[in-house]
Amino acid sequence: MLKIDIKFFDIGGGLGIQYDDEKLIEPYDYAQAIFSTLTGLDVTIMCEPGRYLTANSGYFLTRVLYEKTNGDKRFVIVDGGMNDLIRPSLYNAYHKVEIIGKAEDEEVSDCDVVGPVCESGDFFAKNINLPATRENDLLVIHSAGAYCATMSSNYNTRGRVAEVAVEAGSDRLIRRRETFEDMIMLEKDYLKDS
Repeated sequence: MLKIDIKFFDIGGGLGIQYDDEKLIEPYDYAQAIFSTLTGLDVTIMCEPGRYLTANSGYFLTRVLYEKTNGDKRFVIVDGGMNDLIRPSLYNAYHKVEIIGKAEDEEVSDCDVVGPVCESGDFFAKNINLPATRENDLLVIHSAGAYCATMSSNYNTRGRVAEVAVEAGSDRLIRRRETFEDMIMLEKDYLKDS
């Protein structure tokens, strides 16, 4: 019989975030539930609360390109794509979407918020209520702090977006937008050497 001496017990992230109106467990109560389950074990308990700490501290901003209707279906097409925030497409995950600067009492209608990538999976929200939009209206997609940078890609030859930090009322660029040259840099080096 093989004896394994476990020194560490990693519970992963565990703590969820509030995407909409979910009721969340308090961190203290969560810790107590873990401790009660592991009572008597001589292990170091590890937790990785990255999503809990960062998801609601970041927002994804995107501009409206145009609206279109297909029969009774309304689409709001934005300049951000599934390569920037893939969770809605990949997991059918919910992220709250708001239009900046619209009055709360404006008439709303059902729509899908979709990106410009030619894929049926290129969407941020389906069947949500938003007021009418115009070109260059700014949309904010909530709870994106733990996901955009870490899960983004250059799919469809799209550069990764810039990142801006806001601290004490001031903003600063912390990562510039990728250029086409950035994306092909390694390919150019390869072609030069061959």
